Amino acid sequence: MTLGWSDFFADQLAPEETGLAVVRIASVHRARLSGLSIEGAVDLDLPVHTNTGDFAVGDWVLAEPHSFALHRRLDRRTLLQRRIEGKKAPQLAAANVDTLFIVTSCNLDFNPARLERYLALCNQAGTEPVMVLTKADTAEDLASYQEQAAALQRGLAVVTVNARSPDSALALAPWCKPGQTVAMIGSSGVGKSTLVNTLAGPDRATAQETGGIRERDAKGRHTTTARSLHAIAGGGWIIDTPGMRTLNVSDAAEGIDTLFAEITDLAPSCRFRDCTHAHEPGCAVQAAIAAGTLPAERLARWRKLLAENRSNTPEQTGPRGNKTTSPRKKY
Repeated sequence: MTLGWSDFFADQLAPEETGLAVVRIASVHRARLSGLSIEGAVDLDLPVHTNTGDFAVGDWVLAEPHSFALHRRLDRRTLLQRRIEGKKAPQLAAANVDTLFIVTSCNLDFNPARLERYLALCNQAGTEPVMVLTKADTAEDLASYQEQAAALQRGLAVVTVNARSPDSALALAPWCKPGQTVAMIGSSGVGKSTLVNTLAGPDRATAQETGGIRERDAKGRHTTTARSLHAIAGGGWIIDTPGMRTLNVSDAAEGIDTLFAEITDLAPSCRFRDCTHAHEPGCAVQAAIAAGTLPAERLARWRKLLAENRSNTPEQTGPRGNKTTSPRKKY
């Protein structure tokens, strides 16, 4: 099977389930799920009262081999999700993704604070992030954008592409090998759909719709309205997502620690264990800022993300084994 199936999923099958069809979810709709199997595209027959919001593009499910009646979903290896204000359950963005391409253009769309939110989401999911810079031909100082992107997270891969050029497929090939799944995230108008079309190759039957941007603010209109799974010419799979200009961080404490590893690593050297890195004597983080090895604005964004994450992450209360989840109180 070439859809990204691996031993991780095969090991979940019980002996009596070996005769069931394995299907990868390709698109999620309000009342139906469509997927891909070794037989091609299929529409799943859903049990009554199935909540399609519990499924994500990229999920693996088991179904009856002829009717494709849904049997169950397999455990996920990774899951990209975000919490939306006013809703109890998080919105599932993509499942079983190996690499997340965080796409931004070399213009007014480039926003370090927003890109850090994408990285926190990616880190929390256990997915490898790659920063993809587009529209480099319009940038007066491309090196500055590359330097800023690389500084967002330790060891972050940064790739500059022309979304319309076949050369972009070559630049991203290390993450698009057979059996690998990548997803794209970023604002509207940065070239995500164009890049999907380029990676899919000229033989793809249906191309993603693309659109332009407004010159005054580099903002684009939404041309992708739903998440969908597409084959890559090199043998991998890609999940395109609707443009996302805002992202509220929640349930991402570990992802933030990875994102700001330089601060996380310095914290144990502070004189006080509960140092806030604001005014305490003997603060290693403030010493790094004074020495010029840590930008002050980086610490400010860390503090803001931590506060936002704490505010947005629901609290669990009650006895062990019977905990309930509720929104944190706003003071």
